[in-house]
Amino acid sequence: MTSPGTSSKREALTRYIADCGSLLIAYSGGVDSGLLATLAQEVLGDRVHCVLIDSPLVSRSAVRDAEQIAAALGLSFEIIAVPALDDTVCRNPPDRCYHCKKSDARILKRRAEELGLACIADGANRSDLGEHRPGLRASTEEGIVHPYIKAGITKADIRAIARERGLEFWDKPSAACLASRVPYGEEITDEKLRMIETAEAVLHEAGFLQARVRCHAGIARIEVIPDEIPRLIAMRDVIVPVLKRTGFSYITLDLEGYRSGSMDEVLPS
Repeated sequence: MTSPGTSSKREALTRYIADCGSLLIAYSGGVDSGLLATLAQEVLGDRVHCVLIDSPLVSRSAVRDAEQIAAALGLSFEIIAVPALDDTVCRNPPDRCYHCKKSDARILKRRAEELGLACIADGANRSDLGEHRPGLRASTEEGIVHPYIKAGITKADIRAIARERGLEFWDKPSAACLASRVPYGEEITDEKLRMIETAEAVLHEAGFLQARVRCHAGIARIEVIPDEIPRLIAMRDVIVPVLKRTGFSYITLDLEGYRSGSMDEVLPS
């Protein structure tokens, strides 16, 4: 059961969705956009459409997951492919996400106009407001709305509501684009992105569901949940050779463990 506070937030969210009239959702297949799409479909029916922007920053497993979840939920869904990255994004400045989300917003706005949909929404929530999120600023500037933020809903609230509704992905691990594994100022290349994607797939197959492989000039810095660090160390004779074959020269373990946005820790506060 969700708490009374969460229930009131959910009601506020439903009212906000209804007021939109029709909605295009920036969809990733994660719990945030998945729940938003589910609720919007219930409220607005066929006046909802979901779009996944598939760029080199999105892993193939993320695309497959998004397709499967959309099919299971019966969503109106499409993938728009973006085969190349913007030069500014490739240079990877600290405000990289700002430029990326600006580009995404133009694609979403064009598609919403083609479909005659009044609003564009994303899955940003209250928990995102305390983090380094230049992409959120860019989306807001472009007129994309944030229903969860409007309703005061946090990440924990989203998981609680999704669980209460019986959505199988309620506890799906958080994800982020592959660029978040490359230090700011270090160029993002297709080779690095594929190395990261392959290395993380190895860890996921080994049972480390919440894992990151940060790429520091050919050095892999692995983050897993702190409680799982001993198991990863025990598997080093298996993990290290495989990750080296993906192209990394050295394989390291971050003793602080997994945390969202660890690349932002070097930014001025």
